[in-house]
Amino acid sequence: MQGITIGANVLLLINILFAVTIVFLERKNPGATWAWLMVVFFLPYAGFVLYLLIGLEGRKRNTFIVKSGMDRELFKSYSASDFYVERAGALEEKYPNFECVWPDSDWCAHNGLIFLNFVGGLGFFCDDNLVEVYHDGNTKFEKLLKDLESAKEFIHLQYYIMRNDELGAKLISVLAKKAGEGVEVRFLQDCMGKPRGHKKMFEPLMKAGGFLGIFLPMYLFRINYRNHRKICVIDGTIGYIGGLNIGDEYLGKSKRFGNWRDAHVRIEGNSVKELNLRFIMDWNYTRPDNIVPLSERYFPPTKDFDGVKMQIVSSGPDTRWPNIRDGYIKMIAGAKRSIYIQTPYFVPDDSIFETLKIAGLSGIDVRIMIPGKPDHPFVYWAALSYLDELVAAGVKCYKYHDGFVHSKLVMIDSQVTSVGTANIDIRSFKLNFEINAFIYDKEITAKFEQQFFEDIAHCANIDREFYDMRGNWSKVKESVSRLISPLL
Repeated sequence: MQGITIGANVLLLINILFAVTIVFLERKNPGATWAWLMVVFFLPYAGFVLYLLIGLEGRKRNTFIVKSGMDRELFKSYSASDFYVERAGALEEKYPNFECVWPDSDWCAHNGLIFLNFVGGLGFFCDDNLVEVYHDGNTKFEKLLKDLESAKEFIHLQYYIMRNDELGAKLISVLAKKAGEGVEVRFLQDCMGKPRGHKKMFEPLMKAGGFLGIFLPMYLFRINYRNHRKICVIDGTIGYIGGLNIGDEYLGKSKRFGNWRDAHVRIEGNSVKELNLRFIMDWNYTRPDNIVPLSERYFPPTKDFDGVKMQIVSSGPDTRWPNIRDGYIKMIAGAKRSIYIQTPYFVPDDSIFETLKIAGLSGIDVRIMIPGKPDHPFVYWAALSYLDELVAAGVKCYKYHDGFVHSKLVMIDSQVTSVGTANIDIRSFKLNFEINAFIYDKEITAKFEQQFFEDIAHCANIDREFYDMRGNWSKVKESVSRLISPLL
């Protein structure tokens, strides 16, 4: 009996040492520290194993410092290239500095956002883009496949999830065909999102001369630091960015979710170069044996449309600042009339949460939409706990029930839209590699807002009555999920 007691005390001491270790390792993030301490004490020993597998940063700092350095060197080469210098000179003549893109009118409120995205996120301001908006996968992939068929020089594809299904097979077939015709085809796939049997699935592409890169192979089970970016660049003149991955579920064919609502854009114009630059940065990190040089082949002259103004902004472990999160905060804080948010995962950090509450209390029309059919229950319950406080601050909140809403949209004042891959959650802000387009255009924003209000017709209100009627068990789930939200 005494031996059992001694053994239990030893194990307790080990668990305490584990907890102390976490405190020191997570000293820069108090929220994550307390969340992990709770996991360790409520799940003794198993909690620390979980921390080692999915929480420990390991070699992250060194690994991504190297990538960040590579990216900066590539950007320096890009910014010294003739096509960049010519564009910068033209914009400098047109807009003497980025703080004065709109010296007058109600648009001038967004000059600070443009400057922030340029200085912090290296988001080059382009005012010559043609943009098409997609709200579902069927129209997007129909157009994408046609564009791929017309490729002459190269195809650069980067996706988080690729399914081994009908859509995935159709895409590989087109890519293999183009590679066989002599088109350079590169496909960058995140390791966690790769399809089952990916080697066999990509085999036709590889045999035809295409190239495959697997981002950050998972030597251990690790859900952090995933490349969540979705980029397609065709011949340097056409680009795609948004929330849609590749799979039949994104066409609304999932039995679990049914209709799939999302947001994606097709771009022609100089912003395509910014998409291609980001692809090359990620590709060179993944495949150093297949470096893509900066040349006119990959950055050809594009048509100068008298069109949409935008910036392409990236963020992640490979950037100094949380650029997309900072852009969201700047948008929300600068809004005068309206803020509309559509996101599948709403687990905001304190800065965004407080800014939204202040906006609601200031009388701004703030509306937030999340899925009514969640794919991650803990994230859903955590979201409800945050929305409870926002409802009290006057924010209108909704649960979408006509399938699944996967759009990552922030729209303000019917003028500016951010669309891309970043959710309103800590994982998107700190752990994943993300990319968004910040679009300064009333017509494009109107298209997204129109769809947003059409979606409200398929929503249930999350209001005071909703919270008053929920049971105690729901309150417990929300409270526990809120406590561990820094880990979600």
